[in-house]
Amino acid sequence: MAVNDREPIPEATVARLPVYLRSLLELAASGPATVSSVGLAELAGVNDAKVRKDLSYLGPHGTRGVGYNVDHLIVEISRALGVTNTWPVVVCGLGNLGQALANHTGFTDRGFPVVAAVDADPDKIGTTVDGVTVHHPEHLAEVVADYRIAIGVITTPADAAQETVDLLVEAGVRSILSFAPAVLVAPDGIDVRSVDLSTELQILGFHLQRQLPLQRDKAQDAGGVAESC
Repeated sequence: MAVNDREPIPEATVARLPVYLRSLLELAASGPATVSSVGLAELAGVNDAKVRKDLSYLGPHGTRGVGYNVDHLIVEISRALGVTNTWPVVVCGLGNLGQALANHTGFTDRGFPVVAAVDADPDKIGTTVDGVTVHHPEHLAEVVADYRIAIGVITTPADAAQETVDLLVEAGVRSILSFAPAVLVAPDGIDVRSVDLSTELQILGFHLQRQLPLQRDKAQDAGGVAESC
């Protein structure tokens, strides 16, 4: 990712920019006009050197001894992330997760309004979810054209996810976010990002499992101290 003609922004930095933006919006709501790299780092959960390096890709926006202007930095990060534009979204699959995403107004606030949905269930086709009309998947190309869809969100079962990717690509969608627990294949030039919630939970379980021996050791040490007293 590059901002104008500046140096391309690394993917790791791109992943942190939304965190900075969220932190800055919280600051703007509470009133401070400026924030230091140390202050922003504490809010974002990173170190201040990383903040300065990340923000340097956006240009020279900080002032030594003063910090960053909060409102100005919000504009610059929003511009870099493309949230100053509006990117209409279609949700593919209206199960529990799909319905929750269709109902989530926070996407609209960030420039990603969910404007349409598709689902193969005859009972859902033609209905609306919080004002979002549900269409049959075979009409996806028309939906993409009519609503000028920029992003497709996949919340289908795993066995339907690849077919959905193919339909989105055929319809002209070049950015896809998938919550389906499946490895997806797309042509070059199509940006597919996957969020597998079960995998993320398993990773958390891995870390919890590693913490158990440490917690047992601490408990045993505490018991030993109590007995000696």
